[in-house]
Amino acid sequence: MLRHHRSSRLHALALATATVAAALTAAPLLTAAPAAAAPAKYADDFNGDGYRDLATAAPYTPVGGKTDAGAVVVNYGSANGISASRRTIVTQNTAGIPGTAEQGDEFGQALTSGDLNRDGYADLVIGSTGENAESGAVVIVWGAKNGLSGGQVVPDPAPADHNEYGMSLAVGDYSGDGRADLAVGSTGSDIWIHKGGFTKATGAASRYELATELYSTGSSIYGAQSLASGDLNGDGTTDLVVSGSQAETYDDGAFVYLGSASGLTRQTFLKNGAYELAAVGDLNGDGYADVVTATYGDEGRTSLGGSVSAYLGSATGVRTQPQTTITQDTPGVPGSDEEGDWFGNALSVADVTGDGRAEVAVGTLHETIGAAKIAGSVTVLRGSASGLTATGAQSFTQNTAGVPGTAESADRFGASVRLCDLTGDGKADLSVGADGENHPAGSLYNLRGAASGVTTGKAISFGPGSLGLPSGYLRLGQVMLR
Repeated sequence: MLRHHRSSRLHALALATATVAAALTAAPLLTAAPAAAAPAKYADDFNGDGYRDLATAAPYTPVGGKTDAGAVVVNYGSANGISASRRTIVTQNTAGIPGTAEQGDEFGQALTSGDLNRDGYADLVIGSTGENAESGAVVIVWGAKNGLSGGQVVPDPAPADHNEYGMSLAVGDYSGDGRADLAVGSTGSDIWIHKGGFTKATGAASRYELATELYSTGSSIYGAQSLASGDLNGDGTTDLVVSGSQAETYDDGAFVYLGSASGLTRQTFLKNGAYELAAVGDLNGDGYADVVTATYGDEGRTSLGGSVSAYLGSATGVRTQPQTTITQDTPGVPGSDEEGDWFGNALSVADVTGDGRAEVAVGTLHETIGAAKIAGSVTVLRGSASGLTATGAQSFTQNTAGVPGTAESADRFGASVRLCDLTGDGKADLSVGADGENHPAGSLYNLRGAASGVTTGKAISFGPGSLGLPSGYLRLGQVMLR
């Protein structure tokens, strides 16, 4: 089975590839506030104001004349949601951030967050897969009262064993000791767990290698394609889901590791053909996190255009048979199952309606809208007492009434998705990246959550200019904080 390198594939899909090597000018990051008394309430509240924040990457942004260096934009939440002006831009040329922006670093190809040093402010973790000739690098940017400020490198413990260290990232308390740990994946079969007890002076308290059965060739199409965290068995300790291929059988799927005081141990392998992506959240409101996987691409293993499957959590861990598998041909789902749509290229799980059951946002970046090819769409699937359901599914494109813009070829609306309550009203909002907008500067969209589902009445969008980014080949919205 032939698979192509992620970066090359994304470049090839663009209709226009001109790069403007403009220097990135952004306001300096502000000084950190004194430590708070307790860890941050939310793993994505970087300024500790009680509102979740949104991080979006533009990994091909030119910085200081270096093309494809990369930048990350953080829009801070509030009672009124996010705005273009309340934001911070982070690059490797930002004061206090380790490293230097270089051509091809692709700073922002992976993002995660959590309060690693337990000071009351969530910290942002950024992967640069192109750093040091694709050896990869990971940087923590510390949260603070006035926003993100300063950073620290997360050392690669085994650079000879893999490339693209930081290709996948996740944060969770995998040992149940009350301290957030950082999991880092790469093209290798090894996943490194950097133990909680982080300090700004010394970093992680310790680290260990999680032995896996991941297939690895040193190429970014193998190894740990994605990492996701959640409490699948309800024991108060975070569990880890790893997407990839099984070395012994070459089967694609998701490895499930249960957390405990002694560390992570394998529970099962979900053999489902979904080697690239998994997300975690409580779909049926029973107190156990569930696993959602996506099989997209064009290999036709389960559908022409892609499918999404849900595996329910339980007291013993995740159930190994899917509760449901949904395609665009499933009754109730808008659209149709068409070859190459990539239904499921992006996933996010959170409660949009406020009923205690999580919804799933599904990106379909190759969706054709009218005559516009690769225009993209996003489907929101509902949670229910039985789990994921197609009943009440919603679909959004740039031609949907109330959504800014117009669906155009190669916009790639749905390249990334994020369900997250940015207004503090208890209902997750839908953020969408369209990394081909304006060929291909990219753009960010935000739609409000409500008891009825996602609404478009207060939908907004931000382009690079409004966020303080340069013009050119940026791919803003290719990656969002998961």
